[in-house]
Amino acid sequence: MEDPAFQRTVERSRSLVNKILKDIPEAHKFSVNSESLTLHPSHEPKNLQYMEASLGIPRPPILKGLSTEFTLEICLNRISEGLQIYQDLLGALCSRVSTPEKLKELQADIRDLLTQITKMHEMGQFETSVKYGGSGLASRLSGDFEVQVATHLSLAHLRDFAQDIFRSLRNMSQAKPGLS
Repeated sequence: MEDPAFQRTVERSRSLVNKILKDIPEAHKFSVNSESLTLHPSHEPKNLQYMEASLGIPRPPILKGLSTEFTLEICLNRISEGLQIYQDLLGALCSRVSTPEKLKELQADIRDLLTQITKMHEMGQFETSVKYGGSGLASRLSGDFEVQVATHLSLAHLRDFAQDIFRSLRNMSQAKPGLS
């Protein structure tokens, strides 16, 4: 979309995504005490896939470059759904970690980004976006180890999703008209 208001909203969104990406390592440091759980891919324990599945930690939707098959509306819906997933996950984790302040700050930034995505959705006059039903993660966090792993995985996946959002927003600002 070439609408100046839309482009300003895209830029505000990119700024929020940058803030989220910058704040994830600090939130991880304050919330995850285990030295074996780091945000460095080369140090990632190999057995976390089992824990991810047993805890039922959802993955965000896949984002792609805008095209006639992957329209702006689809992209905004998927971003919205993914952000709702992380709102839910961080909400469940905030009540279980010993120092939730950084997670709450991330949650607030995600809420602000979701507001910007909703504005873009409205500017494009698209149908109402998807409403995420919730993960139920809190009921599966039985001990400190599960909380640590869930926090680590949620922040690592959020980082990856935020990078995808940033690429999508950059793509939106450069997109040709007609892909909405």
